[in-house]
Amino acid sequence: MPIQTINPATNELVHDFDEFTKEESLAIVNECHQRYLSWKTTTFAERAALMKKAATNLREKAEEYAETLTLEMGKPITQAKAEVEKCADVCDYYAENAETILGKEIIDSDASSSYVRFDPIGVVLAVMPWNFPFWQVFRFAAPALMAGNVGILKHASNVPLSALAIEQVFREAGFPEYCFKTLLIGSRLVEDIVNHPYVKATTLTGSENAGRNVAGNSGRNLKKSVMELGGSDPFIVLEDADIEYASTMAVKGRLINNGQSCIAAKRFIVVEKVYDKFEQLFKEKMEAVKLGDPMDPETELGPMAREDLMLELHDQVKRSVEKGARVVTGGAPLERPGVYYPATIIADITPAIPAYHEELFGPVAILIKAKDEADAIFIANNTDFGLGSSIWTKDVEKAQKLAAEIDSGSVFINGTVKSDPRLPFGGVKISGYGRELSHYGIKEFVNIKTVWVK
Repeated sequence: MPIQTINPATNELVHDFDEFTKEESLAIVNECHQRYLSWKTTTFAERAALMKKAATNLREKAEEYAETLTLEMGKPITQAKAEVEKCADVCDYYAENAETILGKEIIDSDASSSYVRFDPIGVVLAVMPWNFPFWQVFRFAAPALMAGNVGILKHASNVPLSALAIEQVFREAGFPEYCFKTLLIGSRLVEDIVNHPYVKATTLTGSENAGRNVAGNSGRNLKKSVMELGGSDPFIVLEDADIEYASTMAVKGRLINNGQSCIAAKRFIVVEKVYDKFEQLFKEKMEAVKLGDPMDPETELGPMAREDLMLELHDQVKRSVEKGARVVTGGAPLERPGVYYPATIIADITPAIPAYHEELFGPVAILIKAKDEADAIFIANNTDFGLGSSIWTKDVEKAQKLAAEIDSGSVFINGTVKSDPRLPFGGVKISGYGRELSHYGIKEFVNIKTVWVK
């Protein structure tokens, strides 16, 4: 795929970029390793001061960076600004907490003294997606740099302006050159970077296929990897739920980021006693969503990021309808400039229908009727995915017990799934492995070293 910015609101080419050559890319890896040799000796205080400046930079230029995100992948401008500000939050979190998290851990043993220390490992390669162009990168970069590692970014080919802007954030904050570098390369060169002996670990957020490729290459090289892959999150509505509130949050949970989020609610599993009421309210509220120019602060649903992605989504809808699914609302691309797909609901979903099993990455919700609570949990788990999930009920104690039965990396009770710097984030099954954020995330890419003294 060419490295270029195309405005999905108009489908017009904004900027073309020349891809780095293999030789240029490997030379940058070498320089990053040389920087690591000095960066790892810096103190937490020195790193924190720079990370705080990065946070300040993000907040001061939030409008500018938000416009870049919206231009490149079409997210509503208010959501784009919130994404930039969230990146500042994660920089602050690790600037303020990394030293404590990675402090010496004393452990009693047969030694006169024994403890665990957490040392950096070197160059970490991040392969990142287009849907949250800043957030996905910063939630990797902030902990990696604070731990004493250096980072290399291979961003999605349709968000090169975002990739370069992130490098600029760290440079303007005062991080030494080659602490964080962007490689403008396509997927074909990723294996060469993974194979480089100076690259010590990899992290990827993206599709299952991309994860298999990078994880496979990392495994063959015996390098640590963290994978955050696709999701088809269940939104489980129980009989005693507040249906008015749940239907409102269902719209928010499905359409966040124009429906293009791994942790967006995708499968709406509703017990039959409240199903009809939920469907009607959900339909009304999806149809009331304001679709339009993503640069307009009033817009709630913008264009999808690329035309090929929209066509793939529509094919999933068509194949599902052919197998018996019912279109409740929406269901076809809009005839207007840009890559617009309406807020859509398809219902009567059974295991015989493609949408039951596939991840629908766009503004399409699938409605599944469950006989009762036990059936709802069965349906929620009857998937290869396991990223996030949510339960909607007035009985919080019961929901906490049900949380233990759900196969996912997170369970949100009466709230939509989200990531938070203070909480671990990741999935199970084909949604990936390893964790980002919190104290778990920063420890993924360190040498957890035992020191034993006689």
